[in-house]
Amino acid sequence: MGGRRGEVRQRRVYEAPEAGDGVRVLVDRLWPRGVAKDAARLDEWCKDVAPSKELRTWYGHRAERYEEFAERYRAELAVSPAAEALGRLRGYAAAGPLTLLTATKDVELSHVAVLVEVLGE
Repeated sequence: MGGRRGEVRQRRVYEAPEAGDGVRVLVDRLWPRGVAKDAARLDEWCKDVAPSKELRTWYGHRAERYEEFAERYRAELAVSPAAEALGRLRGYAAAGPLTLLTATKDVELSHVAVLVEVLGE
């Protein structure tokens, strides 16, 4: 069962790959602990689209800061090198399903949720 063009999924990198994942891209700045590079089955490790260290540290996955985090992260995505990386992700999504992978525990309150929104716009 394959995915559709324009479909963007978000999953944890620790989950087993699925047939319908399409292009699998890790969108974290740091390599996830305990994951062997060959076991991750990635098509790309796209560090440039991840939030800056400063923004990530400020946010600290505190739910009350999510809205402001999302706003600041969108601003980071608008400038180089993140803007170019975002363009590559748009290309992958246009060609078929795209799965964005992260080590983050709460994907719904992470940069990946923001990325999915931005790619859908």
